[in-house]
Amino acid sequence: MTLTPPALPPEITVFERGWLSANNILFDGPGGAALIDSGYCTHAAQTVALVAASLQGRPLALLANTHLHSDHCGGNAALQQRWPQLRTLIPPGQLQHVRQWDPVALSYVPTGQECPPFRADGVLQPGQSIALGGREWSIHAAPGHDPHAVLLFEPQARLLISGDALWENGFGVVFPEIEGEGAFAEVGATLDVIEQLAPVTVIPGHGSVFGDVPAALQRARARLAAFVAEPLKHARYAAKVLLKYKLLEWQSLPLEQALDWLDGTPYFGALHQRYFAGRSAREWAAALVDELVASGAARLEDGQLTNV
Repeated sequence: MTLTPPALPPEITVFERGWLSANNILFDGPGGAALIDSGYCTHAAQTVALVAASLQGRPLALLANTHLHSDHCGGNAALQQRWPQLRTLIPPGQLQHVRQWDPVALSYVPTGQECPPFRADGVLQPGQSIALGGREWSIHAAPGHDPHAVLLFEPQARLLISGDALWENGFGVVFPEIEGEGAFAEVGATLDVIEQLAPVTVIPGHGSVFGDVPAALQRARARLAAFVAEPLKHARYAAKVLLKYKLLEWQSLPLEQALDWLDGTPYFGALHQRYFAGRSAREWAAALVDELVASGAARLEDGQLTNV
């Protein structure tokens, strides 16, 4: 049975987006309006419109990112352009990469994704707190999916903003594993932190707000155990997610162009070298497309690959 999560406090509005863009969480109240995560760049105009319509002429004062994957911060630049006085906070560890704008270190080149350069004014420091909508939210490190990610927790209502550390049915691709850096243990440690915080309601980076957190944690731990037991399963999952994500952006394109993109994307090359070097990169890329089509996540007709 799926439990209906408790209603969110009135100062919080969640814009649940499709999987190309992370959810946006808008706070309004004392201290000014604040937004957590800004979606992907191709949806940036829509993100600005959603926030502006909700604020009805009031300015957006603060923007913060749970982590700096392109689907969580791709709208930062557009929001900063719309509200020039906007203060922007990011997780620690990548401040200099943002200020020097290093798209390789920030993962945008390795993933083959886009993110317009934006400004960062400071960091969300784990162990400290941040005022959002008149409440104090504690900041917690959440490595695993991304080594620099953070969680935000409000202890009175026991609300958690989890980013991609916990969804109702799993968690995000463990990107350090693609680079050959073991991070499955960090995923488990972050799930332990969430269990210790004991939230009643979770606002995830993707998908609907949910309750029944113990059940979600159980599903996440089962998924993690499967990846630990068979890292190849995670590698195949990661490759398909990266391709499906790009297909969400493209919607439709010739198959050969999709295969060319795979050939030129560093993370695909890393996965191929580490796990699938027994076949050519092109053969492996074609097999990924076939798997997406077989699962119903894409359609291939007359050489045209289309998102489903």
